[in-house]
Amino acid sequence: MDVRVRGPGPEAPFLGARDLFETERTLKRPVTVEIREDPDERTRVSHDEESHLFIISRQAATSAMARELALHEFAHMHHYERSHPSHTQSMEEVIFLALAGQSVEQRKLTHCYQIANHMKDIYADDVWLEVAPADKLVAFLESSLAAAVADRPRDPPAWGSAVTAPRQAGPAQPAAQSGPVADPDITAVNAAFALGLVERHDLVAADHRMYDLAHAAAQDAPEVDVSAFTRRFRTLARNPDDSEYRKALVDVTRAYATGGEQAAD
Repeated sequence: MDVRVRGPGPEAPFLGARDLFETERTLKRPVTVEIREDPDERTRVSHDEESHLFIISRQAATSAMARELALHEFAHMHHYERSHPSHTQSMEEVIFLALAGQSVEQRKLTHCYQIANHMKDIYADDVWLEVAPADKLVAFLESSLAAAVADRPRDPPAWGSAVTAPRQAGPAQPAAQSGPVADPDITAVNAAFALGLVERHDLVAADHRMYDLAHAAAQDAPEVDVSAFTRRFRTLARNPDDSEYRKALVDVTRAYATGGEQAAD
């Protein structure tokens, strides 16, 4: 893998991530890591036919999570290069299939894009958790969920991906503010994502604090079935084809936006 780092920050986390990633996977296209003095942005990734550009704030590049963030984004690049269904499926098509003829609040539509990005992150984490320990990830998810539950005016940052606007398929983005008060429905779904991820990889015990935090989030969002969304995230097919992934995304979109039944085969 060709990884080059530029900007006001360390090279070591990114080159270390490259070396770990290469033990199991590789990228065909070169990666430029650009570190910027931008406290409001954690990571952003773009692609063209020749290369990947990975932009990261100096604050994130010098944090304890820098190597894990790099591994996570390398995994997204890996799926992008190989046209993984989670990284090629049009969300606009899914919205049409799941919600045609339905009247849905704009905030719910916005949250559906966030849920799709959670699903992308599940598949990215499937890749990098093969090559690195998950201790920092678990601590990050726990602290993020605790902050979201305790500090209601803020949107809860999900691992790498909570966005609040439609965007093209590709690597996940950092959390963004959706307004002056956090929406308890998407907070509950974010909690389900965290639980689904750690359960998928057997990362925590049944008495872990994250379960209490998720219960608190669920109490604030009685219309969201946190257990059901946890199961959806946990049981995503490991190697879905395009049709299988589209159906899963249509189902979860409909379930969140309308509480509707699963899509037909």
